[in-house]
Amino acid sequence: MNRILRLATTTAAIAWALAATLSAAEPAPGYVDFGKIMPSAEGKYVEVNIPQGLLKFAAMFASKQEPQAAEVLGNLKQVRVNVVELSDANRSQIIERVKAVRQELETQGWLQVVTVREQPKGDDVQIYTKTRGEEAIEGLVVTVISGHDEVVLVNIVGDIKPEQIATLAERFNIDPLKKINLPKPAHT
Repeated sequence: MNRILRLATTTAAIAWALAATLSAAEPAPGYVDFGKIMPSAEGKYVEVNIPQGLLKFAAMFASKQEPQAAEVLGNLKQVRVNVVELSDANRSQIIERVKAVRQELETQGWLQVVTVREQPKGDDVQIYTKTRGEEAIEGLVVTVISGHDEVVLVNIVGDIKPEQIATLAERFNIDPLKKINLPKPAHT
């Protein structure tokens, strides 16, 4: 009897630990998987991944001098940026991946808020948001195909109020975000 009780307790503890691990591993709303982004052997490649802990830490330091920026940073869960220089070796694969990400966002109900196309060799920019009702943006994705030179992918995950977009754009120096004019939510 004692052995059965220990076995049941151990099984329950393992099941609880597995459930907690699986739920913790589930990405936050607003997270987008860009997939495998292969850099060119001869080109530049930048990957920035700022997790929630570092964002909270940055918010703490910014709170005295930049309270608005600190509020935005404190509500974020993750910021990811990929910049990939295009070459003949990786151009078609990466551009197809960006187009696939855009299609996935559209089929998952993300709202495309900005489209800029400067043809024939200019920028191709699309910005998407995932909202939680009218009160906040849970995720923001910026996709840029810059002529034939580079691709930029940005995913900002967190709780962003529409009126904070300009602060976010300035803080992370995301030029396409500076052009977004989202309506401010109505206050009741």
